[in-house]
Amino acid sequence: MENDNPNDSSRPDRKVIERNRRTQMKDLYSELYSLLPHHSSRESKSLPDQLHEAASYIKKLQINLERMKEKKDSLMGVERLRNTRSRMTGKVPKSPQIQIHEMGSSLVIGLTTESNSRFLFTQTIRVLQEEGAEIVNAGFSVVDNTVFHIINLTIGHESEPDYGAGRRISERLNKFMNADYVA
Repeated sequence: MENDNPNDSSRPDRKVIERNRRTQMKDLYSELYSLLPHHSSRESKSLPDQLHEAASYIKKLQINLERMKEKKDSLMGVERLRNTRSRMTGKVPKSPQIQIHEMGSSLVIGLTTESNSRFLFTQTIRVLQEEGAEIVNAGFSVVDNTVFHIINLTIGHESEPDYGAGRRISERLNKFMNADYVA
């Protein structure tokens, strides 16, 4: 004998739906709590405590993010101001940075210059060729007003390595870079 009462047939469905909803919410709460950095305590926390801890952590991250944005804006403002002043006053630009890493018969040179200092790269290549270095590859990337050059080269031959060439190249390039920007 079937019961034609519509309330009876929908009641189990509502219970199942509500149970599934609660299970899903519990899983989501657990996933949220698992993303938090945990302290050394192993005690289980109630759901409201877990949610409070998650909300506090998110607020802390937001505050840190705002501080970092302010610091970045401050630093970028200082750099923009410095660049604007140097253009307006015609002062000598900041000196280039050079890093040389020697690895056996290979050298990797990192050269950081302002974008209006293009001749430094060609002068660097000239010095390297005068020292007998073989340039394997060279590349660059530009960020704002700064150019980052990377030059990979070999010095001497594998059968006849020139152990003093790295030091000579380093001395010549540093002398060249400092001479142009001291005056």
